[in-house]
Amino acid sequence: MNALYKYSIFLLLTVITCVSSSTQAKAQNYAFDFYDGTFNFSVDKSLSVIFTGELNQLAVRNFYKKLDTSSYKALISSLLSYKEKHKLNDWLYYQLIRKTAQQISPKAENYNRYTLYKWFLMIKSGYDAKVAIGNNQIIFYVRNDEDISDIPFFVIDEKKYMCLNYHDYGKLFKEANTYIPVVINMPEALTTFSYKVTKMPDFKPEDYTEKSIAFNYKHKAYHFKVKLNTEVDKIFVNYPGVDFESYFNIPLSHETYQSLIPLLKENVKKMNKKNGVDYLMRFTRYAFLYENDEENFGKEKRLSPEQTLLTKYSDCDDRAALFFYLVKEIYNLPMIAMLYPTHITMAVQFEKPIGDIIVYNGKSYSVCEPTPQKQDLKIGELSASLKNKPFQVVYAYSPSVK
Repeated sequence: MNALYKYSIFLLLTVITCVSSSTQAKAQNYAFDFYDGTFNFSVDKSLSVIFTGELNQLAVRNFYKKLDTSSYKALISSLLSYKEKHKLNDWLYYQLIRKTAQQISPKAENYNRYTLYKWFLMIKSGYDAKVAIGNNQIIFYVRNDEDISDIPFFVIDEKKYMCLNYHDYGKLFKEANTYIPVVINMPEALTTFSYKVTKMPDFKPEDYTEKSIAFNYKHKAYHFKVKLNTEVDKIFVNYPGVDFESYFNIPLSHETYQSLIPLLKENVKKMNKKNGVDYLMRFTRYAFLYENDEENFGKEKRLSPEQTLLTKYSDCDDRAALFFYLVKEIYNLPMIAMLYPTHITMAVQFEKPIGDIIVYNGKSYSVCEPTPQKQDLKIGELSASLKNKPFQVVYAYSPSVK
């Protein structure tokens, strides 16, 4: 009886081992670093679908049907769990999707297949995403309701879809109406994508380098050793022109913040608000080299505050965003961003207005120019070239409005 029992246990363990080995054989394990963490995931064999031959609507629909009947749910669960754990905004989650698709189907080996995997993973994550075909190209779109500029889009049933991959084609990209959307019923794809980045990812502390930044204020030299990470530039390499509220409120990463903001606070703590804001204005104006975007990048490109700290050159858009961020973090004062045809500058609301007053919605603001000008402008002074010129208030910040 005892021998029979032992033999039964042996058979059971053998079956379990065989089943386990068979299950493992059907899955491919992957792992890659994603900022301060590691994303580990498994891809069931059924998720490996070939996509070759002619690029057309039928081929895309057939590819989707095969993926839709595969064992994909564990992968989506891993992605969404990682998103929740690390509090990833949609733009950063899309970077996670991109890297995941790259592991499953490398971009350089089969661009169409790589793009279709990105699309599928976004759909199954709940996002309203579409692909369109035309000119032997596959274009990837996601629904977005924000004020986004400088990237192609199309509208279906009064819903706007922004293009996520046009940059891959460069000058080969045609007019948006060249591409015909692939029509597939996807009831789970309901979520609207947002480009707002309200939290930067945590990076590994060892991946930061120190950059020396210096400027003079009232005949005294101030020096900073700011911790910066080049991964920040990679995050925003294909980031579009978002509205000014979204753009100005992109925060610093934790290590960069801790290496700069406490020191700025220490430097201004004995100053009144007017002098403290003047200090921040001149730091933003003179601690960085100026160059316009056409000369620097060959096109218009807005830098986040951290990118401005990281990059050798910056222009008025970049200085305005950095100045806004610093004043908000240290004093949290009401501000407006004033957009002229060829320039953007800032104005701050003080208890007592200073210099030439800018009145907006019944409130008085004092100009604070964060970009180098021909004149050494004080608070409340507007560049002579801008006086009597029309401007638009593109963002009004009030501490009471989140």
